[in-house]
Amino acid sequence: MEVAIVKYNAGNIGSVENAVKRLGLEPLVTDNPELIMKADRVIFPGQGEARSTMAYLKEHKLDELIVNLKQPVLGICIGMQLLCRHSEEYNTDCLGVFDVDVKRFIPQRHEEKVPQMGWNTVENTKSPLFKGFEKPEFVYFVHSFYAPLSEFTIAETNYIQPYSSALHKDNFYATQFHPEKSGSVGERILRNFIEL
Repeated sequence: MEVAIVKYNAGNIGSVENAVKRLGLEPLVTDNPELIMKADRVIFPGQGEARSTMAYLKEHKLDELIVNLKQPVLGICIGMQLLCRHSEEYNTDCLGVFDVDVKRFIPQRHEEKVPQMGWNTVENTKSPLFKGFEKPEFVYFVHSFYAPLSEFTIAETNYIQPYSSALHKDNFYATQFHPEKSGSVGERILRNFIEL
């Protein structure tokens, strides 16, 4: 099983690499299109900002590559947001796999901080990505922008309002939370992705 992690100018790639290694696999961290195309699974992770990240993807032709992948692909955090159509973060056009516009959290009460940072539950899960989930589970989030609920929603989280904490369309899966930082729950999600 060859797992490629897309290397680009976004943080957090090392912790995703280590999480995959804990599953007993040796992932390849690469921006080489041929190696990414050949991999059995592709993970598109990251922390960062939408506009500069999209600029880097376009400059390196990774934007065209990612949307044309046929194997299971998992976007994480900014990776999920970039798989959407558009982001309010610097008014950025994204990859458009999911026909969803990413919005900025607008706090309604004093105690609602942005970014959302820390543990929150995923609920109403529906997808092989969440195989074995029988109740809401806690996972780790760090984000100021969110994907609204849509036909692609496969998990929901409530912070300021309900939103999509995971999306799915065809061979593309994505999580707003960080499975690589979510302990045994996140490990199960990564294992489920590998076993799709």
